[in-house]
Amino acid sequence: MRAPLRTASLACAALCGALAALLCGTSAAQLPDGVPNISGAWERLGGLGGGGDSPHMPPREPPPPLKPEFRAEWEARREAARAADARGEPLATNYTFCIPDGMPGMMSGPFPFEILQSPGQVTIVQEAYNQIRRIYLDKPQLPLAEIEPGFYGRSVGEWRDDTLVVETIGVREDVRFRDVPHSPEMRITERLRLVAPDVLWDEITIDDPAVLEEPWTVTFGYRRMPDYEILEYVCENNREYADERGVTRLRTGPQD
Repeated sequence: MRAPLRTASLACAALCGALAALLCGTSAAQLPDGVPNISGAWERLGGLGGGGDSPHMPPREPPPPLKPEFRAEWEARREAARAADARGEPLATNYTFCIPDGMPGMMSGPFPFEILQSPGQVTIVQEAYNQIRRIYLDKPQLPLAEIEPGFYGRSVGEWRDDTLVVETIGVREDVRFRDVPHSPEMRITERLRLVAPDVLWDEITIDDPAVLEEPWTVTFGYRRMPDYEILEYVCENNREYADERGVTRLRTGPQD
């Protein structure tokens, strides 16, 4: 009778170890259901500027393949922003008004984020503005007309071997990534996968034929931080505002 007992004991130990890895945030290769373990806190590899000495750095970010009628306006806005920065008068952005990044900007950093894996859902909590997005697993995507436009849209995903493939639609038109305009029909497809035990890539493809000449793909890399605890980030008592020229200013006196 010892052999069956030993087998049962080993099986129990293996299951407990996997559960402990999930609960304690360690980088076990797989969870009990066989999918990769991407739970835990992550930070952007190389920061916003890319680079760094990691051998797992993703490809450099390409410029958006905008259609000519959109490209001229986009380049003019970028040049105006550069000139304003050079004068020490930065133009107002979403941060001036305490507005979160939304999708897909929240995945670009530089603040850390946390991934929580649970049955039927993957939840991503971005430290900046306490942003939360929910990826519903193995559920059909709703028709666009049935989705209330929001900062994060509606995300559904499924595991395909070692890759979590996610589709997001329903992002508000005023939520922009890299200040690139988009139509209500914009579709975002993500492919998240571990390229090393503690290195995660998110390949993001933006498909919007109304604005882009072809799909635009950017890839972000992240490093797992086993001991990091996500901090509370609330934009309160903000002293920044935009003046009549759209320049970011700082209130120095008492606020109303």
